[in-house]
Amino acid sequence: MPLGLRKKKNKSRESSNLVENEEVSGHAGVGKSAVNGGGLPPPPASLRPKLVFHTQLAHGSPTGRIEGFTNVKELYGKIAEAFNLSQDEILFCTLNTHKIDMEKLLGGQIGLEDFIFAHIKGIKKEVEVYKSEEALGLTITDNGAGYAFIKRIKEGSVVDGVKVICVGDHIECINGKNIVGMRHYEVARMLKELPKDQSFTLKLVEPMKAFEMLEPRSRGGAGKTSGDGKIGTGRETLRLRSKGPATVEEMPTEFEEKAVKRVDDLLESYMGIRDTELAATMVEVGRDKKNPDEFAMALDEALGDFAFPDEFVFDVWGAIGDAKQGRF
Repeated sequence: MPLGLRKKKNKSRESSNLVENEEVSGHAGVGKSAVNGGGLPPPPASLRPKLVFHTQLAHGSPTGRIEGFTNVKELYGKIAEAFNLSQDEILFCTLNTHKIDMEKLLGGQIGLEDFIFAHIKGIKKEVEVYKSEEALGLTITDNGAGYAFIKRIKEGSVVDGVKVICVGDHIECINGKNIVGMRHYEVARMLKELPKDQSFTLKLVEPMKAFEMLEPRSRGGAGKTSGDGKIGTGRETLRLRSKGPATVEEMPTEFEEKAVKRVDDLLESYMGIRDTELAATMVEVGRDKKNPDEFAMALDEALGDFAFPDEFVFDVWGAIGDAKQGRF
């Protein structure tokens, strides 16, 4: 496969560290978002809609109202303020369900009618795992604010045999090394590089659960979708960004939903992570690109030194093309 242009650019980046940001630089206006500075500038703050969301703690609490946030960290800060918590107590949020449902995980978009449930730290646990196979069977994601956690456990895998490890558990330490603040792809790489036929230790923090939530652990909803796969019931969503203001956008089109789902599956297959916001950004970047080399260069510009393998980039390009043609 070509991708020759990308290799020239990557050569100077080999010694660089992976960047933390997963968002596209530049600003997008209200409506469909823009890539690399395109589109309309954001309206003045005084003219932006005042959006208020309702929230509860997932294990049970009164209902709070939050507003005035533009990214996930600020969202967690507003929730913490509403419930008089420390922000670092919040592990992740789900939309419209108090359950630890990875299909309803809050990512980079919130429907304007969505109800936000915050899952906070519960019991801490330490477990020793014997790595009898190269693959542990874990899929890792993170909350966008420094906490990596388990999004999926593959049935019949090494970790599936360790029943104390559950979907939703925050990974705090690996072999005594504190990994708080690391991104999901860094944690997935650390786990992958652990030597086979040796034991390792995980320190985990599970989300706090109400009594009625205690049930056999989930494997992360593999193969399941909720309803029509869309977020919320409204026609518009609030898209949160690491750079620039949050923007109100139309609900994703059928093409976008199918392409994002396929790219998210490829992220899991190649990198052991799931990240719908990263997948959405990649689809957005590739929407108008004419060939794989142009797409690869645009990914480098948009996502920095993310170190995607050429084979992955080629497959993502193909998935976006398939979605455009309605082939899946």
